[in-house]
Amino acid sequence: MHVADRRHGLDVVAALRAGGTDDREVLLAGLLHDAGKGPTGLWPRVAFSLGQAWGSWIWRVAAWVPGAGRSLDRLHDHPGASARLAAEAGCSARTVELIRHQDAPRDPEFGELLRLADEAN
Repeated sequence: MHVADRRHGLDVVAALRAGGTDDREVLLAGLLHDAGKGPTGLWPRVAFSLGQAWGSWIWRVAAWVPGAGRSLDRLHDHPGASARLAAEAGCSARTVELIRHQDAPRDPEFGELLRLADEAN
């Protein structure tokens, strides 16, 4: 994981714990939820965040920058990639599903807590 993603994972875990979460599967999901982002530079990360905030048209424009398209695809697909990596590492099915559905949680309690902690950090 990129150092920024490792730091972010630690911050998400700290936010979950500060909110009273002590469930190890949820905390592990918070730590690993961005593992699938892989090696992306600063520019694609900025463009991806702007696209989330202001619309996918930003991604289409940013994809014209040489090398950015592949990084943007990886950022877009990172929940599934992160879930696969967590499964391969031996994480529980629950942890894997929390990671896979981090943007649109299926677990109304802990999935939503993970989403909110992610957005806050």
